[in-house]
Amino acid sequence: MSSQPSSRSTDTRNTAGNSSKFELLLFQLGTAAGSEQRELFGINVFKVREIMVMPQLTKMVNASAHVLGVANIRGQIITVIDLPAITGRTPAKGDGILLVTEFARTTQGFFVENVTEIVQVDWKHVLSAEGRGGELVTSIARLDGDAENSRLAQVLDVERILHDVMPDTADFGKPTGPKIQLPPGSVVLAADDSAMARGILEKGLNSLGVSFIMTHSGKEAWERLQSLAVQAKAEGKSVKDKVALLLTDLEMPEMDGFTLTRNVKADVQFSGIPVVVHSSLTGTANEAQVQSAGADAYIAKFHIDDLAATLREVLAKR
Repeated sequence: MSSQPSSRSTDTRNTAGNSSKFELLLFQLGTAAGSEQRELFGINVFKVREIMVMPQLTKMVNASAHVLGVANIRGQIITVIDLPAITGRTPAKGDGILLVTEFARTTQGFFVENVTEIVQVDWKHVLSAEGRGGELVTSIARLDGDAENSRLAQVLDVERILHDVMPDTADFGKPTGPKIQLPPGSVVLAADDSAMARGILEKGLNSLGVSFIMTHSGKEAWERLQSLAVQAKAEGKSVKDKVALLLTDLEMPEMDGFTLTRNVKADVQFSGIPVVVHSSLTGTANEAQVQSAGADAYIAKFHIDDLAATLREVLAKR
């Protein structure tokens, strides 16, 4: 492997909310057993800090089987995770490529076979992968839109992969401080497309004593919110009597968190319902974009005390 990696920075793409499109970095991981086909995989380009030829690695004692080692990149020691091995692919021989990623307040590298291109996909062409047999895949992107033979890219659940390989990256243990008191009869409406993230979030909300409704996408959350508004009107109540707060991820199929937030803030019947974004997409530019969409707060996954403190602060202003 090369000891002097050449690299390409993706820092010019510093905000995820500039359009209604999902910007994906596409890559390949090799061939699956019994197949010569090299499928396309994708990761949100805003999670990728740098792309480089695989550098020299140091093998760590007692590391996970899927940790190739650590690399010294610009003075930072970065753990390198073997994506082909995790997904059951065999890459072609050669140096391979390292994706240096930043999300959920962590920095790590993912080894891939090669990188193909960066594409923009309408969110309506990003479909949920849940129930389709791929536990490490959050969604499937139709790269050519409505074309009958559109190319497909599997969007990997890199948060789950990181959590499976390095469980300590999620700090969702027992929270400090008192339980959170919601207005009587109300719930937190939450949205996240990752089954792993929903499980961690459910554990955290339960530990805080918070009643909640969990949905799998921005579209489902929006439809549930509209349904609750109809119920509230029939009962002579306001919808905010039923929904104390909306807690949403950003990257979701069919309707992303930016669109969901804008929809809620643009509809007068949902006035008074605060929106908190809970996302692995961190950074000041993304936080500013979330605020411009109208969100009341932005917190990084997965830190229970940060979540608790933010919920208390936002609910106190309600």
